[in-house]
Amino acid sequence: MNGNDVLRAARLKRGWRSGEAAARGVSATGREALDDPYFEVSPRTWRRWESSKPGWPREDYAIALHAAFGAWPEELGFEAPEYWVRADREGEGGSVDRRAFVSVTAAALVAGPTPSRHVDPALITYFQEQLEGHYRADMLLGPHDLIGTVSAQYELIDRLVRVAHGETRRGLLRVGAAYAALVGWLYQDAGDLGAAAFWRGVTQEISMRSRDPQLIGYSLVNHAQVRTDLCDGLGVVELCDAALQEEQRLAPKVRVMALQQRAHGASLLGDRRTVDRLIDEATGLLDRVDDELPWGNACRRTPGYLEVQRATCYGRLELGAEASGLWRQVLDGVPSAARRDRGVYLARYAAAAATAHEPEQAVEIGIQAVQIAVETGSARMKKELGTLERAMRPWADAQIGRTFADGLAPVAERG
Repeated sequence: MNGNDVLRAARLKRGWRSGEAAARGVSATGREALDDPYFEVSPRTWRRWESSKPGWPREDYAIALHAAFGAWPEELGFEAPEYWVRADREGEGGSVDRRAFVSVTAAALVAGPTPSRHVDPALITYFQEQLEGHYRADMLLGPHDLIGTVSAQYELIDRLVRVAHGETRRGLLRVGAAYAALVGWLYQDAGDLGAAAFWRGVTQEISMRSRDPQLIGYSLVNHAQVRTDLCDGLGVVELCDAALQEEQRLAPKVRVMALQQRAHGASLLGDRRTVDRLIDEATGLLDRVDDELPWGNACRRTPGYLEVQRATCYGRLELGAEASGLWRQVLDGVPSAARRDRGVYLARYAAAAATAHEPEQAVEIGIQAVQIAVETGSARMKKELGTLERAMRPWADAQIGRTFADGLAPVAERG
C-alpha cells in the first residue's frame, strides 16, 4: 500500500480530485455537523491522513469525516485506539451537547500516548514569533477566522510538551499557556463565555504546571476577564486579589493587568473611588514594563490602554459626560489597523453620549460602530451595541430613536 488507499478512494468517490479539495469539503460538512463556524481541516492534515501513517483523528475530525463520507475513521483506513467510542454508540440522556463540547475542547483533550521524538528548543522561539503574528491578526480579523488556526497550534504544542524535557519542556509550557489564553480570548470575543471559561482553565492548569509566578498571575487575570463579562464584580475582585497576593514577585506588566482588571470589578460594584485609585496605581507602573514575555502586551500595544479601562469603567458607572471626554481623547490615538478595537470604543463612546443625554451625538457615533460590527462579526461589539440600544430607549418614540433603530438593523440582519 502507498498510504491510506481507503480514504483516498472515498475522496475520489466524492469527486474531490485533490487533498486540498477534500480538506475544503470536509471542513464545510464539519462546520455544519458540529455547529461550529470555526472548524477547519487543513490540507496538511489531509495529506497526513492519506499517508502510510495517518495517526488517529481527534473526535471533531472523526465526526466531520462521518458527515462527509457516511463512515467512521476505522472504516476509512484509520486504526482505532482502545479509548475510541463512536458517537453513535454512546449512551443517550446526557445534558451536554456532545458535538459542541467536542469542537470546543478537542485541541486541549487529545488522548495519548505520544510517540517519542526529539524536540528542538528553537521551536519555542518559533511559536513565540507566531503568537505575535496572531495578536496582530486578531486586531485585523476578529475571532472567527483565527480560532481554528490558534487551537491547532496549541494542540501541536501540547503534543510536543508531552515528549520534551528540561528547559525545552518548561519553555513550551510557558508558550502553550499563552496560546491557550489567546484561544480563550477569541472565544470570549466571539460571545461564547462557556468556551472562554474552559480555555481560561486550560491556561491556569498549564501555568501551574510551569510553576511560573508571572503566568499564574496572568491566568488568574484571564479568569477575571470572563467574570467581568458575567458582571460578577466580587468574583473579579477575588481573582485579582489572588493574582496580587505576592505582588512584589510579579513583573510590572502582570501587576498592571491585575490592577486594571480589579478596577473593572470595582466598577461593577459601583465604587468609583477605587476605580480611580487602581487605574492611577497601574499608570505609575507603565514605564517599568520592559519584559520580553510574549503575552499580555496590550498595555504596550494599545494606545491609551489605561484610559480605555478608565473610560470603560466610567461608562459602567453611568458617568456619561466624563466617559465621553475620555473616549474622545482615546479615539484620536487609535490606529486604523485596530479596526475592531475602534468599533468597540465607538460603541462605548456612543453609549456614554446617550447617558449624558446627547442622543444625536450617540447616533452619529454609534452608526460608525455598527458598520465595523457588521464587517468583523465581533460578539463583544454586538454586546456593546446592545448597551447603546438600552441607553437610547428614552428616545425610542422620537425621530432620533427611529433613525438609530434603522441604523442598527444591519447588525441584526447579519446575526
